[in-house]
Amino acid sequence: MAPTLSPRLEQEIERLCERYPTRAAALLPTLQAAQRELGALDEAAIGMVAGALGVPAVRVQEVATWYTMFKLRPEGRHLVEICTNLSCHLCGGSELLDAVCRELGVRPGETTADGRFTVREVECLGSCGTAPVMQIDGAFVENLTLEKATAALQSAP
Repeated sequence: MAPTLSPRLEQEIERLCERYPTRAAALLPTLQAAQRELGALDEAAIGMVAGALGVPAVRVQEVATWYTMFKLRPEGRHLVEICTNLSCHLCGGSELLDAVCRELGVRPGETTADGRFTVREVECLGSCGTAPVMQIDGAFVENLTLEKATAALQSAP
């Protein structure tokens, strides 16, 4: 039996669809609602959203994979994002990403075995003047050093 949306999520999707000219136009807020409820947009969730909106699952998958705000698999309690774009890369961001991953025992995009941290390499956090930079749960750690990164990770609850 295929998974189904909860009644609460079905109602929320219907309310969202009322605000848009077509059901397909409600795709982004519907994905946000589904992620809030389900935690991640796995293949089953993508199929459920597609069915609810009457759009092909491949379209939902395209949108979910395009935007970095959507998670395709569950993440750790803390999201660690390390910028490796030009300014951060030139200031050692890539090396810091490698060092943090080594310290946590993961590769970029993976979650630690205890489920505490997910590490992501990102293209830009918009703080080029304080490069290299990382975010933990949205909080900036700027002018990053390995010592600062380690301290920030250790202070995460």
